[in-house]
Amino acid sequence: MRVGLTFNLKRGEPAEGQEPPSTSREAQAEWDDQDTVDAVMGALRERHEVIPIDAAEDPYNALRESRPDIVFNMAEGVFGPCREGHIPSILEYLNIPYTASDPLTLNICLDKSRAKEILAYHGLPTARFRVVAEKGLAFNSLHFPLLVKPLFEGSSMGIRNDSLVRNQEDLRARISWVLERFRQPALVEEFLPGREFTVAILGNGAEARVLPIVEIRFDALPAGMNPIYSYEAKWIWDQSSNPLRIFDCPARIDPGSAAEIERICLEAYRTMRCRDWCRIDVRLDRSNCPHIIELNPLPGILPRPEDNSCFPKAARAAGITYNQLIITVLDAACRRYGML
Repeated sequence: MRVGLTFNLKRGEPAEGQEPPSTSREAQAEWDDQDTVDAVMGALRERHEVIPIDAAEDPYNALRESRPDIVFNMAEGVFGPCREGHIPSILEYLNIPYTASDPLTLNICLDKSRAKEILAYHGLPTARFRVVAEKGLAFNSLHFPLLVKPLFEGSSMGIRNDSLVRNQEDLRARISWVLERFRQPALVEEFLPGREFTVAILGNGAEARVLPIVEIRFDALPAGMNPIYSYEAKWIWDQSSNPLRIFDCPARIDPGSAAEIERICLEAYRTMRCRDWCRIDVRLDRSNCPHIIELNPLPGILPRPEDNSCFPKAARAAGITYNQLIITVLDAACRRYGML
């Protein structure tokens, strides 16, 4: 087959003051580096002809002219809260099949509050929250400590070590920082103090399966840091040249707890109508009950083990190589479209 590969390529650090926040180094955390793009292309080329398409360089005309049989989509988009849906929307307009979730699911999952509302409606546990779009707002409907994050971001963007707040003064300051830096509302959640896990899911329908659960070990963080997977933890302290020993995979967890985590993640996956694959973040409350933090239907897939990318890590623990993972996702999409 002729397989398109859509992606957003990291472009380095812009000059100070020359670029809007949407193209800053932090904003590009969601995008893929050349090593990842090359690794995915290499996996696809084992079986197929590959047409690389940078989503920042006129993807509509590139797709219209090349018309691949199917597209392996990992483009995160650039602007706005619906950015992850831009490439899939173009593909649907052109009637070209593609991997992963549709624009509706991608956009809802990126809007953390809308995703949490749907999960709560369906009886799935998620932390109590409020959305705040103005500075200086005081409220007492949530219990401290609280976690403050941007509403429409991923890859730990806008979640810093001081995003965990314990009083009204710090809460107002953190909300103001989010509003000013990211120009979007802040999501304020009650902090769940238990262990944190991330769960990789592959497949569709009854065939969807959970890969070995990954635990995030906060005791690996520098002394005195808050137990959250912050931007510092993900992108500053954890470097491929000196990776943090921050993950356990498979997680050291009792079978009953693992089964409950798998159950709610599969239910969330189906409730949000995810397709082909997704990574779901989970945290335990004081009673060790798991809660859904968020869904990542375009999961990061850095290829090297030292990059500490969780979906490939879970796949390796399941005996699935990186190339096999990419082909498995493509085959799942082909099966959905009746192309196998």
